[in-house]
Amino acid sequence: MSDYKRKILFVNSEIYPYLPESEIASIGRYLPQGVQERKREIRSFMPRFGCINERKNQLHEVIRLSGMNLIISDVDRPLIIKVASISSARIQVYFIDNEDYFRRKQTFRDENGEFFQDNDERAIFFARGVLETVKKLRWAPDVIHCHGWISHLVPVYLKKAYKDDPIFSSSKIVLSLYDDTPVERFQDNFAQKACLSSVGMEDLSAIESEPDGIKLAQCAAQYSDGVILGAEGVDERIVSFCRDKGLPVLPFSAQAMEDGSYVDEYCDFYDKI
Repeated sequence: MSDYKRKILFVNSEIYPYLPESEIASIGRYLPQGVQERKREIRSFMPRFGCINERKNQLHEVIRLSGMNLIISDVDRPLIIKVASISSARIQVYFIDNEDYFRRKQTFRDENGEFFQDNDERAIFFARGVLETVKKLRWAPDVIHCHGWISHLVPVYLKKAYKDDPIFSSSKIVLSLYDDTPVERFQDNFAQKACLSSVGMEDLSAIESEPDGIKLAQCAAQYSDGVILGAEGVDERIVSFCRDKGLPVLPFSAQAMEDGSYVDEYCDFYDKI
């Protein structure tokens, strides 16, 4: 059928077993496997946080994909790509790495629970790093499915900066929303730092006016083709924004999560957007 979405790119903040099991990490682990078992091609990405044991998980650098520098706040940031396999699922996971952003032992907060001040730049680096690496892979995804707030700049970059790239020209964006929305503010100049070629301040007006997790999620939804509620506790301000925009929204189903039927629901959703 012509609307069958064959290639699915997963952009994850967490994947089990690389990070402890959670709603997002479990979806990051089992959804790609289920989608692949339904005869679709998949690629999965996540940040290479410093708490991930490289030896235990057998991560290794992919030299042909590494070596690019991404400029953020006028500083060249080396992009390192690593890969590991979840052998029981027969899937590979690509890791976005940079010594300044992802070598610390915590994920988004320090040992005292304080939100990292450079989390805005980490989100910029992660989103750009994923899209540049997929370009190098020469693998054109039909659907890009984003999970977790650190992936929320992917939709705006895809629809504004990469829309004419043949790798992404036909890609649709699905945004899964969870209850991981940061309550803290990002840096006041988040939007300015996130600008890129054809992505201007007007495209990031939400986080320019109020650089917090709610506005970042709304910015992501604005440039998405469909939204999935991946948890019960999604902030109602984000859900209402999605519905007001007329976006297709797949409701959360605890039963589907429990019995695994969410995989078929998600695949049907991919094909309808």
